[in-house]
Amino acid sequence: MEQLKTQRLIFRKFTPQDLDRLYQLFNDPDVMHYMGGVRTREVTEQRLAQMIDHWQHGFSMWVVLRKTDHQMIGRCGLIYLDNTPEVELGYTFFKEFWGKGYATEAAKATLEYGFNNINLNRIVAITHPQNIASQRVMEKCGMTYEKNAFYYNTNVVLYALSKSKFQANFKENLNP
Repeated sequence: MEQLKTQRLIFRKFTPQDLDRLYQLFNDPDVMHYMGGVRTREVTEQRLAQMIDHWQHGFSMWVVLRKTDHQMIGRCGLIYLDNTPEVELGYTFFKEFWGKGYATEAAKATLEYGFNNINLNRIVAITHPQNIASQRVMEKCGMTYEKNAFYYNTNVVLYALSKSKFQANFKENLNP
């Protein structure tokens, strides 16, 4: 699937032309506070290449655009969790778009894509234990705390959701 849509958002695959905007996202200390700190342009370029290459698995991170102006407001998608066969939901948004429900809307659409288009049976998400806002997004999507863990060289909390629980909780169609 090349593109995904929700009520307020459009998702599309990353391209090399997204480097400047992605670097702005990864260079914001507030945005990256719980993600190991800001990234250099070179590291951002490497991450961008990894996100593009990850599509060989049938999923990866999308650019998240606001429908009203097609502005990139963040990224959201699915990747393999650090050195595991588990599939991880990830999302990162520019701080001016925090608290507006965009992360939850994007996460729900991504979960729906993972369960219905890729036919995954389970999706996990992780965050820093002090990142309460991210944990709230996970909970609003029906994910539940499973355990404390250590991924990406840091302590995290891991939340999980099964396909059956997602389908029972969110029967509405998220793709208008």
